[in-house]
Amino acid sequence: MATKIYGAADVTADSKVRAQIKKLQDDGYGHYPVCVAKTQYSLSADAGLRGAPDGFMVNVREVRLAAGAEFVVMICGDVMTMPGLPKVPSAEKIDLAEDGKVVGLF
Repeated sequence: MATKIYGAADVTADSKVRAQIKKLQDDGYGHYPVCVAKTQYSLSADAGLRGAPDGFMVNVREVRLAAGAEFVVMICGDVMTMPGLPKVPSAEKIDLAEDGKVVGLF
């Protein structure tokens, strides 16, 4: 994804991250789609490289499994993330009863 879509020269990851990826594959999650969490300012993971640079390096600093949403997140660069949601969010169970009381919160 990084080299073919974003234009990166290469992708790097330390041994801890590579071990996380191998464990996810060994545990049966290798078929999950990959979500890349990176800066919104650039196709690179570096917010200082604005727009669509080419020939840059992407460093995967962390890997997270979003098992409920069924994807793997590659965390690149200095970025904050939000928690993933399950396929069916709990909000879909919230409703109003005929008497006007909220039901489905807990």
